[in-house]
Amino acid sequence: MNRLVVLIFATLVSLHAWAQYPVRPIKLIVPIPPGGAPDISARVVGQRLAELVGQPVVVENRPGSNGNIAMDLVAKSQPDGYTLGLLADSMITINPHLYKEMQTDPLKDLAPVASVVSNQWVLSVNPSVPAKNFKEFIEYARSASPRLAYASGGNGSIHQLAMEMLKQRAGIDLVHVPYKGGSPATTATVAGEVAAMFSGTSSAPQIKAGRLRALAVTGHHRSDVFPDLPTIAEFYPGYEVTIWLGLFAAAGTPEPVLTGLHTEVNKLLAEEETRKKLNAAGGLEPYISTPAEFADLIRRDYDKYGKVVKAVGVKVD
Repeated sequence: MNRLVVLIFATLVSLHAWAQYPVRPIKLIVPIPPGGAPDISARVVGQRLAELVGQPVVVENRPGSNGNIAMDLVAKSQPDGYTLGLLADSMITINPHLYKEMQTDPLKDLAPVASVVSNQWVLSVNPSVPAKNFKEFIEYARSASPRLAYASGGNGSIHQLAMEMLKQRAGIDLVHVPYKGGSPATTATVAGEVAAMFSGTSSAPQIKAGRLRALAVTGHHRSDVFPDLPTIAEFYPGYEVTIWLGLFAAAGTPEPVLTGLHTEVNKLLAEEETRKKLNAAGGLEPYISTPAEFADLIRRDYDKYGKVVKAVGVKVD
């Protein structure tokens, strides 16, 4: 009986804590300038979340330091659920392995709220590359002289790590050419400065226009945007690079607030209108998960990319 009383009391406390939240506007920090897919996602999710919880959700763009500035702001905010961050997987699972010093330990200083969206990478080549499909590309890369060059969004970017993972699995050797972001990397590949690159499905217009040739996708299933493309895992089982955005709060945020936010975010992500808006932002797909599934994803990607960063030896000062 005592155990039942304790359970009932704990449930009532949780319900009360969520009932008292929110009573003022929520700040949603985004690590990029206005206009990119993460920013659009934040505004789509923020607008609908505001309607569900009855308080404004104000998007604040805080770019810089490869996302570390935004992450630090969230981690150092009051743990009350009124400052949230829509953060990219690379900030949580890659940055800690790249930087010698970070003010935030994302696994300790942040509280995962909910996964929000996911996307696949697309392996694309300049049309001058004679390979017409993924298998031919691997064969061509093995014998090319001089070695093929590939573009990335910068040293330590997920673009680079995705290609380094492929190099390890396929036994090929390509020259890395880092650019200052995914957009310049795409421009360089279209111009023929480099042969290949990984990019998000936001590169679909370039592919459909014939300025890039898509060969494969990196998810564990085929892409809705490119249903005819094979996954790399069909050739190299276990290969997977899925990029995601998740909602985070400061560690120590009351569990009922985290649980309530998770429920509301999953609710809005399940709506067809939300799915359409996110898909229009660059092929993004709603990513609905349980708290345990999201935590497992974070830990799995953290370990996976840590091994790749160590093997490649890349560092960012």
